[in-house]
Amino acid sequence: MSPRFRQVTSWSAVGLSATAASFWAFWGIIENFHEGWYYTSLWMNLGMMLVQYLLPMILFVAAALAAIRWPRVRGGIHVVAALAAIWFFSGASPAVLYPYIVGPLVCMGIAYWLGPAQPRRWAVAMVVGLPFITLLVCGVEPAYRVSGRLDDGDRSTRRSTGNGVDLIWASEGPGWPSDGVTWQEANRLCRHLTEDGMSLAETPQDMWRLTTVDEAVRSIHRHGRNSGGSWNAASARASYHLTPDKESPFWDIRSKVIYW
Repeated sequence: MSPRFRQVTSWSAVGLSATAASFWAFWGIIENFHEGWYYTSLWMNLGMMLVQYLLPMILFVAAALAAIRWPRVRGGIHVVAALAAIWFFSGASPAVLYPYIVGPLVCMGIAYWLGPAQPRRWAVAMVVGLPFITLLVCGVEPAYRVSGRLDDGDRSTRRSTGNGVDLIWASEGPGWPSDGVTWQEANRLCRHLTEDGMSLAETPQDMWRLTTVDEAVRSIHRHGRNSGGSWNAASARASYHLTPDKESPFWDIRSKVIYW
């Protein structure tokens, strides 16, 4: 096997490592600020970001650095990383786990095994620099947005008017469960909710109901202003004059529930 072929193969592995790590840097930082970052503690948020959202990126970068630094382990570290990913992400969808994590790791392991990339410092700069730049570029806007979220702390019964709606929303309690529930269960909770919204009655009270999708879209706020939302039932899409975010009065910014 010619030295040139080995160099082309090893640099292909470096490029694949940088590309895979950059993809997961993009996905991880976006998802971190979309569905994560709800703790009051900065350290808890940072810990969750690293362990839950940026771990795939870290995995690809670490495996690449090990293969570049220690030629004898080269591809072996990627195979070990692939096996570790299968174990760690055992609950993930196979349609995501194998083509986007395990498969690339195995392919890179084979390519790294054929020969080390030279000069080594440029290989290191690529596999570290590109994901880091991606992380910064893609993380600036969501980090800024999340840092400016409005939380007025008022979890009492609220009235929402404007944009074609005039609704009373129940106070914090069983009507705003901390875990996601089915549509049928949500309907049951609403029917049994007491007038003050603080407890559930044994029999249906029928004082509260679920909002419709159209009403929910029209009610959402951003920075204390109605977002001007409208719902297109035919295309099942919402559009807004002001892009909404998880803010008061219809979001507890410390709530982990995002898939209601």
